Amino acid sequence: MNESPDRYQVVVNDEEQYSVWPVTRPLPAGWTGAGFEGPHSACLEHITEVWTDMRPRSLRLYAQGHG
Repeated sequence: MNESPDRYQVVVNDEEQYSVWPVTRPLPAGWTGAGFEGPHSACLEHITEVWTDMRPRSLRLYAQGHG
């Protein structure tokens, strides 16, 4: 049976990369909740609003120091 959860959460890792994760499943190592839950589509919309620079955090910091 392929059950699709109806609630998801936005998660973020140490590199400030975002993803969507079912609220019914434990978070994978290295990821934490970003404080937003809802339907899958709403989570994707939220990520679009907050994740404006797709570069990993370490690359952004490197570029700031060598720009």
